Amino acid sequence: MSSRNAGVEYDPSWFMDYKVNKPAAFKRANELKTRRAVKKNYQMAWLLKAMSCIDLTTLSGDDTFTNVQRLCFKAKNPIRADLLEAVGMRERGLTVGAVCVYPARVEDAVRALKQAGAAQIPVASVATGFPSGQTHLKHRLEEIRQAVEDGATEIDVVINRPYALAGNWEGIYHEVKQFRSTCGEAHMKVILATGELGSLTTVYRASMVAMMAGADFIKTSTGKEGVNAILPVGLVMVRAIREYHKRTGVKIGFKPAGGIRTAKDSCTWLSMMKEELGDEWLTPSLFRIGASSLLGDIERQIFHGVTGRYAAHNELAMA
Repeated sequence: MSSRNAGVEYDPSWFMDYKVNKPAAFKRANELKTRRAVKKNYQMAWLLKAMSCIDLTTLSGDDTFTNVQRLCFKAKNPIRADLLEAVGMRERGLTVGAVCVYPARVEDAVRALKQAGAAQIPVASVATGFPSGQTHLKHRLEEIRQAVEDGATEIDVVINRPYALAGNWEGIYHEVKQFRSTCGEAHMKVILATGELGSLTTVYRASMVAMMAGADFIKTSTGKEGVNAILPVGLVMVRAIREYHKRTGVKIGFKPAGGIRTAKDSCTWLSMMKEELGDEWLTPSLFRIGASSLLGDIERQIFHGVTGRYAAHNELAMA
């Protein structure tokens, strides 16, 4: 992970006069989507980079130790060994960026990663009444405390959307500050739930307030909204990151989550990060992709690149 963001004093002049040009944002996003795809060895490199930035996620009501264990073993061995051997990457020790689970499954994930010999892979936990955030503040803070106590080293918190929709930015700032304090040494990712914020200008303001309050990462979505990670929203958020870095010198990470299912999609998001923020952000310490099914398509595309055909379902392990 990147170095911690201590935050700054609340100052609405940093964001209240900012207005997003929606047509321009959508035009730029469409340019990114229509770029010619990278091919052959370059494509392999980009796909492996995307794989290393995945927060491999299971957030289902029927999660058990068994499927968390399976997820953790896949996190340790995300791509078949013979495929990595074929592209000269078997000895690199490639893994995903983290495993992301519900708070009640954190101990399971920590135990499963130790069993897999991959205790170095971070365990991320959603918290603070995920996905709605509609619980009392004391319960949201206690959920963070418990997840950290159980072994989570990254906490994905959700902002108070009613505050955002009402323009109560100072209220969000003070809540996120408390989340940051409660996280302790665990890195904090702040989920904006952008599909519920109503406008790109509100997304920019929420991004800036979260960073001012101490977010180490800002994250698009819970994955449970009607609209999750889309490029125009991502563009607005990374430009807020760029502005915060310009003002403070602090690098904030970015995590799109929800709806990113194909290898091609992941390369488009990587391209946006490279062009908007630079190569420094193309690492798991500053860029993550929240996904559950994306890894399967990345492995499928690598299989095709190595063998010249697509894998049958029984040829690749499930995530």
